[in-house]
Amino acid sequence: MLEPSSSTVPTAAYDWSASPLGAPATWPHTLKVAADCVLGTPAPMLLVWGPERIVVLNEAYAALAASRSARAPGGTVPTLWPAPLSAAREALEAALAGRGSVQHAQALPFIRDSGVDVLEFDLVFTPLLDEAGAPRGAVCALGPPTAPARAAAADLRILVVEDNLDAQYLVCEMLRAFGHEVDGVAHADDALPRLASGAYDVLFTDVSLPGMSGVDLARAARARHPDLHVIFASGYGDTLVRHVDFPYASLQKPYDIDQLQAALARIREQEKLHR
Repeated sequence: MLEPSSSTVPTAAYDWSASPLGAPATWPHTLKVAADCVLGTPAPMLLVWGPERIVVLNEAYAALAASRSARAPGGTVPTLWPAPLSAAREALEAALAGRGSVQHAQALPFIRDSGVDVLEFDLVFTPLLDEAGAPRGAVCALGPPTAPARAAAADLRILVVEDNLDAQYLVCEMLRAFGHEVDGVAHADDALPRLASGAYDVLFTDVSLPGMSGVDLARAARARHPDLHVIFASGYGDTLVRHVDFPYASLQKPYDIDQLQAALARIREQEKLHR
């Protein structure tokens, strides 16, 4: 699965030919109709199209997200999918397979200059079918919540090790917004003295770090603190962690916040059993 495209298109005046979608004259009828709908509505909406999963967002969503990852007509999401697509990943996959749904009161984290705001929305996922009835994409519309959001497990002490500073900031702020105690560093050399104190429940580290790898960092940390939980993030699949000889969870980049929260929830349950 590819990372969401950086091409986000707010107006009909945008030069579509320079985007991954190409010139509008080449678009299927379904895409033309869906793009007109998404870009013309005052409600926040996102469109996901094709096997490349190109993401198009409208001005209303760009204004709501108000972040460097949602600038229109362009922006990038280095590690995570846009909040609505990340929070309801199973619903997105179902819509891309042709099955629509409504996800009530989803808690969505939005990165601001001052931190993270967690806002609740109902998410309506609608499949986009071609003339033959085959699914080609999906639309996600955000609306006011109609039910209370689920409480998130919290209170874990987490050290995030990520040399991509934008990605580190994004992950740390989201985890703090969900109630965890989080510190972030860019290198293993900075992480080792922090981990030596035994102050953390979880080490969440990129596998490929400059200098000492995330695997070697985790191995050294667990040698001192065998109860330390480890989550690896990797853009290379499980190749680099295949021979790890201790328990761990692994997330493939680009992962979404729901996958990370699920991994942390499993750790939280293990912590409860040992207290």
